[in-house]
Amino acid sequence: MEIQHNYRGGSLNKVWLKRYPADVPAEISADRYTSLVDLFEQAAKRYADQPAFVNMGQKMSYRQLEEKSRAFAAYLQQQLGLKAGDRVALMMPNLLQYPVALFGVLRAGMVVVNVNPLYTPRELKHQLNDSGASAIVIVSNFAHTLEKVVADTAVRHVILTRMGDQLAPIKATLVNFVVKYVKKLVPKYHLPGAISFRHVLEVGATLNYQRPTLSNDDLAFLQYTGGTTGVAKGAMLTHRNMQANLEQTRATYGKVLRDGKECVVTALPLYHIFALTVNGLLFLELGGQNLLITNPRDIPGFVKELGKFPFTAITGVNTLFNALLNDAQFNKLDFSTLRLSAGGGMAVQKVVAERWEKLTGHYLLEGYGLTECSPLVSVNPYDISCHTGSIGLPVPSTDVRILDDAGNEVPPGEPGELCISGPQVMLGYWHHPEATAEVLKNGWLHSGDIVTVDQEGFIRIVDRKKDMILVSGFNVYPNEIEDVLMQHPKVREAAAIGVPSDLSGEAVKVCIVKKDASLTKEDVLDHCRRQLTGYKVPKIIEFRDELPKTNVGKILRRELRDEAKPGAS
Repeated sequence: MEIQHNYRGGSLNKVWLKRYPADVPAEISADRYTSLVDLFEQAAKRYADQPAFVNMGQKMSYRQLEEKSRAFAAYLQQQLGLKAGDRVALMMPNLLQYPVALFGVLRAGMVVVNVNPLYTPRELKHQLNDSGASAIVIVSNFAHTLEKVVADTAVRHVILTRMGDQLAPIKATLVNFVVKYVKKLVPKYHLPGAISFRHVLEVGATLNYQRPTLSNDDLAFLQYTGGTTGVAKGAMLTHRNMQANLEQTRATYGKVLRDGKECVVTALPLYHIFALTVNGLLFLELGGQNLLITNPRDIPGFVKELGKFPFTAITGVNTLFNALLNDAQFNKLDFSTLRLSAGGGMAVQKVVAERWEKLTGHYLLEGYGLTECSPLVSVNPYDISCHTGSIGLPVPSTDVRILDDAGNEVPPGEPGELCISGPQVMLGYWHHPEATAEVLKNGWLHSGDIVTVDQEGFIRIVDRKKDMILVSGFNVYPNEIEDVLMQHPKVREAAAIGVPSDLSGEAVKVCIVKKDASLTKEDVLDHCRRQLTGYKVPKIIEFRDELPKTNVGKILRRELRDEAKPGAS
């Protein structure tokens, strides 16, 4: 039986439409605004005196954001002489400086290149050279990294800021002093010719801003893939890509969110595509307030900040929600104003979702996305009342197909590669035509993720192709192993990988962070044997103090696999 697995047509169409609430449209317009600059200007005018971003107790209104970003754009144009289409790198955590620089770059008609502040010199050099960035905005904490490579890149202008530079004067002085001299978080650096962020805004405010002629077809972002799958590549995302995904997200959750009344917790860094689109753009268009958390790994400090604001929405990855749930003070917070909890970036584990719902009274809505899709592809409907392990249904105006290795569609319930078509899909990888050709085929993005689709159209991730473990010819998927492990009350975090085995080709190895020090390997084996088929039961169990993660909290299975290779130290 041939099944066409797409949202807008085929045999599952009626079922899928019925599964979404009636107020979720099947289609969106990706051109409601002429560009992201148009979107920003209208939001800034509509919500001028409302707070747009809050960080370290300092609020920045939409009016202030408009003024500062206009000054930043004017400086790039007039003082630095940069042209429309030039790439400008941003290397900052969640600070008030980030949205100022972000919208300043876009308003100058230039392209934002988001950079992970924790990059090593090698990684930073690759991204700056690959993107051809002409300028970079960087926090002084990471300036020593830039110093080591800037001479070997095309970067001509360095704009330098300190952590507290957009706070009130007294607080700014205090924060900058503590960061540099008490916490010693600013290693020595030497960047002659660097321009201060404050100077840029002061001078820019006196310059003439030239609004560029932009269309939705113009490039807005070079958003680099996470680097967990080899050399990082820049996904080319246009104004239309980003606006389409914003509209898709709003169409899906529109009845939950209220214009001008939302406060979203932004703990994921805005340089990450999930937070950039959902928190940064969607809530800006809604006139919401973004509560920026600079260091979400400081859970006590994070929770203390949450206690000061009646937040209505929160986004994050599974590890973040898990860490919050394990904090005693977080469990004492008031969740009466919370309306939306959204998880993505990695699988939301059942035990975490159930604990979240029990504590907050709200279902943790799991979604799925890719950098290459701006990022949202599918989400669970807002009226779902329990965790199902599904990543939901395709968002409006999105088609999906599930293909086997031969390129044939598979029937419901059978695993295959998820392929996506829609207005949010990238143009391709910047200056990497061969890599682009590998994933974009006949208008379809091949995700590399193995999924199943049930008869109602709900998608479930089985695993990444590369993460699949082959034990004596049987496929073993790490997500399943990890989900079982996380159900053990003494396990805090877990990761499963495949390691070479003379007996079975590969064997399952698990790395575990204990919640309770009394946990033993035999406890783990007994638990797994009760819930997993024999070939899925781990052969190797390793206890660790922590698991390697990306800066947004995604567990790096690749790093664990590299460590397990023969000869690895």
